[in-house]
Amino acid sequence: MVFTDVDSEDQSLIRKYFPSATLSEHVDEAALVSLAADAEVLSVFIQTPIQESLLTKLPKLRLVCTRSVGFDHIDLAACKERDIIVCNVPDYGSHVIAEHVFALLLSTIRHVGEGNDRVEGGHFDYHGLRGIALRGKTMGIVGTGKIGRRVAQIAHGFGMKIVANDVCRNTDLEQLLGVRYVSLPTLFAESDILTLHLPDVPETHHLINADAFARMKDGVILVNTARGGLIDSPALLQALRTGKVKHALLDVLEHEENFAENKELVTYPGVVTTPHIAFYADDSMRNMYLDCFDSIAQWVEGRTPDHIVRAQPIVCDVKTV
Repeated sequence: MVFTDVDSEDQSLIRKYFPSATLSEHVDEAALVSLAADAEVLSVFIQTPIQESLLTKLPKLRLVCTRSVGFDHIDLAACKERDIIVCNVPDYGSHVIAEHVFALLLSTIRHVGEGNDRVEGGHFDYHGLRGIALRGKTMGIVGTGKIGRRVAQIAHGFGMKIVANDVCRNTDLEQLLGVRYVSLPTLFAESDILTLHLPDVPETHHLINADAFARMKDGVILVNTARGGLIDSPALLQALRTGKVKHALLDVLEHEENFAENKELVTYPGVVTTPHIAFYADDSMRNMYLDCFDSIAQWVEGRTPDHIVRAQPIVCDVKTV
């Protein structure tokens, strides 16, 4: 049994449940093959791709448990061919990601960092730091799955108007929070703040592109805590230059492993970036491990794990808030 992408502070939790497991931080494919050559169970995070080239070198592997909601880093077809079960963690912490949306948003529009710098420099002066209120502004939510729903709940608490777009409506969001489902062009046109909560798949890749920016309000605020590939980075940079986008608040980037590709964007005025930490909180880290442990225990006991990754049917208008 091998766990990769393990932070030092999480090792004791794994040892409590699986004392003999092999633990490592992030490793490349060659090192992973060496570590997991005899492993039946492999637990990874999104930084570790599980592709056919790796699977051919792990003949004993029978269970892959990714400690994430997303599983686009895993070749499901190749796993199926080899009778390898794949499990994920369906909701380890949607609330912490939604909270990070507002951490980015509030700290930016209320100039928290700039204010702190002024006070530390001995200047207790508020001039030039006029903020933006959320009440009455329109929040556009693209994707109303678990995270998008949490964002809607928080936005409602701030007294915001909420428009949303998804393949299906969620009637509880409409009835309880006043969410109005609209087309993407309408959402782009109406939103003061736009936040993304979608996977990066062929249908959504570069969803936010030059055409999308052209439909948006001048001075829109864009928040992305989902996947960097949802946004066409050169188009975003141009939208910042023209003032179409006032602030881009990004926890994810299109080229997260290559700073040179991102340097001009992340250093541009009005851009705030964090290093993919929206998920990274006490609750979420504990939950992702415990849910993964449950899947492993169920498999070891000869049961079908609850969280096997399967194609999910789309069900519309189901009350699931």
